[in-house]
Amino acid sequence: MFSRIGLFLLANFGVLAVLSMSMRLLGVDAYLAEQGGAFQLNGLLVMAAIMGFAGSFISLAMSKMMAKRSMGVQVIETPRNETEQWLLNTVKRQAKEAGVGMPEVGIFQANVMNAFATGMNKNNALVAVSTGLMQQMTRDEVEAVLGHEMAHVANGDMVTMGLLQGVLNTFVIFFSRIIGMLVDRVVFKVERGIGPGYWIGSIVAEVVLGVVAAIIAAWFSRRREYRADEGGARLAGSGKMIAALQRLAGAHEPQGMKGEMAAFGISAGSSLTELLSTHPPLEKRIAALKARV
Repeated sequence: MFSRIGLFLLANFGVLAVLSMSMRLLGVDAYLAEQGGAFQLNGLLVMAAIMGFAGSFISLAMSKMMAKRSMGVQVIETPRNETEQWLLNTVKRQAKEAGVGMPEVGIFQANVMNAFATGMNKNNALVAVSTGLMQQMTRDEVEAVLGHEMAHVANGDMVTMGLLQGVLNTFVIFFSRIIGMLVDRVVFKVERGIGPGYWIGSIVAEVVLGVVAAIIAAWFSRRREYRADEGGARLAGSGKMIAALQRLAGAHEPQGMKGEMAAFGISAGSSLTELLSTHPPLEKRIAALKARV
């Protein structure tokens, strides 16, 4: 299972890989490589931008469907009990206060405490919580978690992430091709068209630059988490938001469950893991909220 941003980044990587390989197989790369000077660079930049933003927004459009399927979300259409009615009423109230359309509300089976919001339109989003979160948190804490997710929706975080990812995709595609061409010309001495150096160099560069892009996207996501915490505090109250984060901080994360916990910000591990984490450490989030109380 993946977090909201993790699902988006995974989908973006897959779509981008398909588009990139298609352009290679269709001969677009070869055509651009045969052109000279400014036309080659301008054409490459236009191609990179089209592919980069197409990959990002296709992923964004798929995000809600992917989240429902991958996490087994059961959307509440007609409340079956008082708990589901309370969830709908709470989200409806918060959506009204945040000035956004009522999102779909769902529950998915998971023993860990987890919640996420996704969707490419702030007036047509999805907010979902795990059964573990409902069982292990008080209603005040759940209200704060819902407020945090509604703040993501109101802030337009998924669309903003889509735009950023489009720029990063363009950067990866453009410079990976440039590096491939340089390897071809300098190392393999290919004077015209493309040779093996281009394929090797561009693919390796695409992977390396893709990691750099993922680090930038993760850093941006971490900044948005602080804003979502502030939004959750406004919608549910600072005390409830701090209590919810403290509840998560006090939970012991089971081995192998990092991805599930990541949706609301549990993360640990190596320096690279921290760089790629889409959520800041809970201690820092709690401290930031307390500083604003």
